[in-house]
Amino acid sequence: MFELFRGGALILAVLATGIMAGIFMLYSHTVMPGLGRTDDKTFVAGFQAMDRAILNPLFLSTFVGALVFTGLAAALSFGSASRSMLPWLVVAFLLYLAIVIITGRINVPLNDALKAAGDPNTIDVTAAREHFNEALWIRWNHVRSVACFLAFACLTWATVLYGRITA
Repeated sequence: MFELFRGGALILAVLATGIMAGIFMLYSHTVMPGLGRTDDKTFVAGFQAMDRAILNPLFLSTFVGALVFTGLAAALSFGSASRSMLPWLVVAFLLYLAIVIITGRINVPLNDALKAAGDPNTIDVTAAREHFNEALWIRWNHVRSVACFLAFACLTWATVLYGRITA
């Protein structure tokens, strides 16, 4: 039964982290470059709409679940048989924890400030976009993308090791 919990936590960590890596990377190479090519009103309206849409139970459970399931998989891997997985799980957890901190301290406050600027039909959208600090948001999203990719790679390798342990 214990093996079922450890294996399940590892699989859920891999899936959630992989999904999040895809989301961060999609913003890095598609969403933000696309929005960056638009006029100020389209940028502000589009970003506000996407930020409101992404705050949903599926996204939030995946975002938080990646950290929780990675931590759980690590906590359940302190036994001697699974010790080879532990460093990879700890690194993945720390990388994802850094993502959560970056998101909470940098990206979310910038998102919230842009939403608080108001309706793009009634505000100075040029000032709102400048205040948003698009370059800062993008730079830190690139960091989140790389960190999440590395966390996903660590979890993938931990899964390979898990397979060797349980085979």
